[in-house]
Amino acid sequence: MTTLLTNARLIDPETASEFRGSVLIEDGRISRIIPDGDALLEADETIDCNGKCLAPGIIDIGVKVCEPGERHKESFRTAGEAAAAGGVTTMIVRSDTEPAVDSPETLQFALRRARDVSKVNVLPMAALTKDRAGKEMAEIGFLLDAGAVAFSDGDAVNRNNKIFGRCLSYAKAMGALVIGHAQEPVMSDGACATSGPFASKLGLPAVSPMAERIQLERDMALVEMTGVRYHVDQLSTAVSLPVLERAKAAGLRVTAGVSIHHLTLNELDIDGYRTFFKLKPPLRHEDDRIAMAQAVARGLIDVICSQHTPQDEESKRLPFEEAASGAVGLETILPAAMSLVHAGHMDLPTLWRALSLNPAKVMGLDSGRLAAGAPADLVLFDPDKPFVMDRFKMLSRCKNTPYDERRMQGAVLATFVGGAKVYNRD
Repeated sequence: MTTLLTNARLIDPETASEFRGSVLIEDGRISRIIPDGDALLEADETIDCNGKCLAPGIIDIGVKVCEPGERHKESFRTAGEAAAAGGVTTMIVRSDTEPAVDSPETLQFALRRARDVSKVNVLPMAALTKDRAGKEMAEIGFLLDAGAVAFSDGDAVNRNNKIFGRCLSYAKAMGALVIGHAQEPVMSDGACATSGPFASKLGLPAVSPMAERIQLERDMALVEMTGVRYHVDQLSTAVSLPVLERAKAAGLRVTAGVSIHHLTLNELDIDGYRTFFKLKPPLRHEDDRIAMAQAVARGLIDVICSQHTPQDEESKRLPFEEAASGAVGLETILPAAMSLVHAGHMDLPTLWRALSLNPAKVMGLDSGRLAAGAPADLVLFDPDKPFVMDRFKMLSRCKNTPYDERRMQGAVLATFVGGAKVYNRD
């Protein structure tokens, strides 16, 4: 079966270019990129893209799917449908489920469920320590053999430097990627806002941005000691950027991400104690948001992720301090990211470097590219289409999006996984 996508505005993050052309898909992979003016080839199916943008599918590192244990929040089926609608073709799913993904059996369950019901590619992380408790190392070797692509305890930051250092050393010996969370746990405990006049005005317990920098400094020291390959799941403050820059300049095998929410929202959004804006880490000052966008544009921060964290109505319909943290993001990552382009922070190839190409490199995948031989995981989108976000129309099982009723620009028109169309906007 061959498919020809014609009349497209191609976004190529690998060459940092965009141009008019067509893409020929054969046997689930890109067979040829055809610039405008070159002769088109015959195909079993031809799809006219009508001049809209065609780019590699988004690779989202850090998606929470709540199977096993909390399927009422999100299942592999609903997460796959939401991802396809959002232009996400590969989900790297987290280990912070109930129970944690800390054994080959739990990991195999996740892989089987994803294979059976998900519309998009699913690659699982595993816990670095048993039950993410930071006391006993998980069976890293067995979990690698079972299909784990990375190891992370998520936001359960390990306070014991000796144990954490041993985990990193073992992961280095096994060639495993470790994903860490940069929030000093004692300073951050109980905080739900960023310290400053606004948090004081609202009377909310707050944490200094330095909590992120302190933890990042500790982690970078242990990365230097062990030589492990390390990815910071999400940075959010300007004070952390010099630490990351020094680590990269020193040759440490370090990459970093930022959530789309911390790139497009700031601390003022929690006014009115709206719990859909309660995130972990908390939303930051506007200066931090701009610094994060600039760091993505210049390549210091490698990856943009959704940090998709479903929470049900009962856990969000509480006083701000007591409400659960997190927001869904699979369906909103693309239109929210488009605001960075419309605001002039970066162009489309630069944005897709952080959404697709770099995540693929971090995870060791051959996707994230518009090139012959790459998997035909693609997203067709209209970068300018306006709409008002309605959370009740979302495909995620939980509807806790901070963008509800927001005017947005940029809509997914179709999503392809392995050359097969898994989503089509009506």
